[in-house]
Amino acid sequence: MTSRGDGRRVRAGLLAVTLGGLLLMTGCTQRGTMVMHHRAAAGAVPVPNRPAGNVYSEAGVGGLRPPAAAALARVYVPNSGSDTVTVIDPGTFKVVGTFPTGDAPQHVVPSFDLRTLWVNNNGAGSLTPINPLTGRPGRSVPVEDPYNLYFTPSGGDAMVMAESRKRIDFRDPVTMALRSSVPVPCKGVNHADFSADGGYFIASCEFDNELIKVDTATHRILGTLVLPGSGGMPQDVRLAPDGATFLVADMAADGVYILDGDHFKVDGFVPTGMGTHGLYPSRDGTRFYVTNRGSHKPEGKPHGPGSISVLDPATRRVVATWPIPGGGSPDMGNVSADGTQLWVSGRYDREVYVFDTRRGALLARIPVGREPHGLTIWPQPGRFSLGHTGNMR
Repeated sequence: MTSRGDGRRVRAGLLAVTLGGLLLMTGCTQRGTMVMHHRAAAGAVPVPNRPAGNVYSEAGVGGLRPPAAAALARVYVPNSGSDTVTVIDPGTFKVVGTFPTGDAPQHVVPSFDLRTLWVNNNGAGSLTPINPLTGRPGRSVPVEDPYNLYFTPSGGDAMVMAESRKRIDFRDPVTMALRSSVPVPCKGVNHADFSADGGYFIASCEFDNELIKVDTATHRILGTLVLPGSGGMPQDVRLAPDGATFLVADMAADGVYILDGDHFKVDGFVPTGMGTHGLYPSRDGTRFYVTNRGSHKPEGKPHGPGSISVLDPATRRVVATWPIPGGGSPDMGNVSADGTQLWVSGRYDREVYVFDTRRGALLARIPVGREPHGLTIWPQPGRFSLGHTGNMR
């Protein structure tokens, strides 16, 4: 048994990794990291060159581009248990509208070209478009099992995370017509992010405690990686601002794994809080806001207190923790365009939380529908969206 440094223990031993069809074996070191023992696989993708600086520099304060710059300032909250989207004015913290969607809306996702917000109606098998210039929904488009939605860095493909089908479906980014499907070797494929050069992406499989690495151009699965310990539930995946590593939130491990994406190995672990779930970079890229959802019990049942951890990605240390007075279940959201507010859904409390990012103070708790999930605040700065609730670059 080796310590992760948070008073908890993880199981040491060999972990299986496959890269390009080659079985590798890895072991946990005394620091809980993973070392890969392997030989070069035939046809292995070379380590890409990374641009220097902050990969989120184009999504900083003052970086609003058209057509996002003309959008109504709104927060869109998908209520998975109510089959609705609640619309909030972020200037007043008031609910200004609610509209029905298909069954079990999970996330509201900005399109690559910033012209549409897509509601992922997972249970209904559809996507509902929202016109961000008016805040009004359009006619839903049939799309099978859209639990989450991403876009390739070229804008050429939409990627639907068909979680229950164990597939990633590549679709036309405007019409959402199906182009191809890629079966994945693990259950619960959900969140993802791309390398700095866009050559590959890392996706989490929350029900198998695994990550997969996929070549963006060929859609070939380059490897699978089992995370340390047993019973893990990897959630959100985000590239660190320096482009050298990825952050992976794990809801069962209660913290964030640091992942060397190029070599596909774990390079560290940072304990944050109970039920670590979402990862959101500050507008200057110096901090990550980490949502700790608390214990994942059904709505209306007692659960552990949720919180926000502020993580310095350069030092890999938590520099602040923001509690929710009286408890809560912070889940998914994003940062305001000016960087001064963090908006997140309260998954099991029928509310939305607004934090002041300068003071860590809770500014508002706004009642919404049942099981609010992947909300987005819009507009956000950036040249384009890679999906989810606003992975802006």
